[in-house]
Amino acid sequence: MKKFEEKTISTETIYQGKVIHLQVDEVTLPNGKTAKRELVKHPGAVAVIPITKDNKIVFVEQYRKPLEKSLIELPAGKLDEGESPLTAAVRELEEETGYTTTQLTYIASFYTSPGFADELMHLYITDQIEPLEYPASADEDEFVEVLELTLDEAKQYVEGERIHDAKTNYAILYLHALGEK
Repeated sequence: MKKFEEKTISTETIYQGKVIHLQVDEVTLPNGKTAKRELVKHPGAVAVIPITKDNKIVFVEQYRKPLEKSLIELPAGKLDEGESPLTAAVRELEEETGYTTTQLTYIASFYTSPGFADELMHLYITDQIEPLEYPASADEDEFVEVLELTLDEAKQYVEGERIHDAKTNYAILYLHALGEK
């Protein structure tokens, strides 16, 4: 048995959507009691740190309905069914920024909200980006604006909470640590 494991007694599907599925599991706790767990099931996601030839980071600004405001973030998106993270990373880079690459370096994978969701985010970096001759179309319900910022500018955006999501903050900390070496 895994330390603190919670055994599933039953699962009730609440909603199956385009991006997420919601379920409620009844579990047996390590002390023998039972509890309910509300879970978000997600196919996984990717994010890319694209760096231009003049050492600027390419970000996208988009409106985030749950927050009722726009955020500046890394280009990112969910995995399509059967799609590898590497393929998804190139696709999202092209769709959201109009850049492409043939060289992505894997940095890390991390869970975005493990208290209630199983979304696993895969983070990549590239400093070998080229503008697409014919940029890919963004999703029909996605509206983004591309920004290019230096690392120092990005840090200022973090302080001003214009960059305020975990994946992008993680990336900025990663780049900052690289610069410290």
